Amino acid sequence: MLRAENIAKDFNDGMRKELHVLNNISFSLDRGETSAIIGTSGSGKTTLLNILGGLDKPTSGHVFLNDADVHKLTEKKRCILRNQHFGFIYQFHHLLPEFTALENVAMPLLIKGGSVEAIKQKAEKVLSDVGLAKRIHHKPGELSGGERQRAAIARALIHQPDCIFADEPTGNLDRKNAEQAIDLIINLNKEYHTSLVIVTHDLKIAELMDTVYTLEDGVLSKY
Repeated sequence: MLRAENIAKDFNDGMRKELHVLNNISFSLDRGETSAIIGTSGSGKTTLLNILGGLDKPTSGHVFLNDADVHKLTEKKRCILRNQHFGFIYQFHHLLPEFTALENVAMPLLIKGGSVEAIKQKAEKVLSDVGLAKRIHHKPGELSGGERQRAAIARALIHQPDCIFADEPTGNLDRKNAEQAIDLIINLNKEYHTSLVIVTHDLKIAELMDTVYTLEDGVLSKY
């Protein structure tokens, strides 16, 4: 379903010195499969995740979603692809503070277009799925940290994407909320039939996935 071939990413440090962050990485993910990528801070995990999700371009190599070359699409078509096929969960929830949980979760579908009433009902359903049925009209500032991350999970799932990319999704939570959040992600991943790529420094979380990879010195290998 998702396939990366020979992904390389270089950065220039401003002193005419190239930094080779990713070196010819190949990766594949089947529909419904879950994968974890672990590595030390600064190893390039987030860079790789952003390239797989179409948020950043590789220096060389290709990413295919169902045989469509993601990085050969125009920016507009790549945005449409992300909106329709990918969901993103971050360490910090990135909810819009002026909108309610319901409005934040509905946003991906509102951007896509369609019946506002139908979108509202779908947002209410997914918020109920993450245990926020009684908090839908609360703004992020009125929610706890765990509740904000649950709303972010709901937002990533509302359009039933082919794949969810999660970047340290529990890194800003205490252990109890972290365990609840990861259980929720895994269970909803199965219910919504999505694939999952998670970047984490927590080996206990990584080992809950179907496959685990390590990223070290720009090289991705199975754990």
